[in-house]
Amino acid sequence: MAMYTSFPVALFFYFNQPAYFEEWVTNTKRQIIPPENPQNREAIQKLIQDMRKKQMRVVEEE
Repeated sequence: MAMYTSFPVALFFYFNQPAYFEEWVTNTKRQIIPPENPQNREAIQKLIQDMRKKQMRVVEEE
């Protein structure tokens, strides 16, 4: 009976360590959402400005 109850408790203790969980979550998050790149950010901002200028031209023509 002691083996039956100690096995889940041992697994809970091992897998419930904050350092293990934090490292796993951080690595998974970096794989899904890579860190932001300043060059990409500038390209996005330029694209947004270009789209706004295009919209303003369309509004002015009407």
